[in-house]
Amino acid sequence: MIRPVLLTLTGGAGAGKTTLATALAAAAPEGPLRVLHGDDYYYADTYPGDTPRRGIWRPDATGTPRLDTGDPRSADGDRLAEDADRALAVARVVVVEGLFARHVTPRVACARFDVFVDLPADLRLARKIRRKCLREGFPLDVLLTNYLDHRRGAHERHVEPVRTTCDLVVDARRDSVLLARSIWEAIAARSARSD
Repeated sequence: MIRPVLLTLTGGAGAGKTTLATALAAAAPEGPLRVLHGDDYYYADTYPGDTPRRGIWRPDATGTPRLDTGDPRSADGDRLAEDADRALAVARVVVVEGLFARHVTPRVACARFDVFVDLPADLRLARKIRRKCLREGFPLDVLLTNYLDHRRGAHERHVEPVRTTCDLVVDARRDSVLLARSIWEAIAARSARSD
């Protein structure tokens, strides 16, 4: 029996992980494939009853408490691992993309391939401004203050160190279709060496 593959995409906010996950799904050499998005596993703002908030909360530039999505303690890693286990039981490949995707530790026996999606900080910030501020209407001054006060340091503490533990680092300035092809080729080459 062929073991399923867990393929993680880790990198900074705005690096293009979701775009790359979509390209990987479109170019998958064999199916079925399942994609799990790390953004779906952050703790929620509110809980029923008197349940305390989980995760790390910090006031933004306006003083409004916000979940610090740059801190891995704000993500429900147990729930993500459980969903990865369920997906690995039925899918040939499971792609997990997100800031902390490399931290996923499923219990199901699987092959693993970890990719760091690299993009210079200025381009990541420009993409984040385009998405959050221009498309979603988030205040630019709040985003920039949060970036300077918290997110830049959080990236250096929690995301950047993972680069050295990944199997492959890809330059996200390249076309996502070409990157997806090169990742599938790297996975196939590793599989051929281990056979």
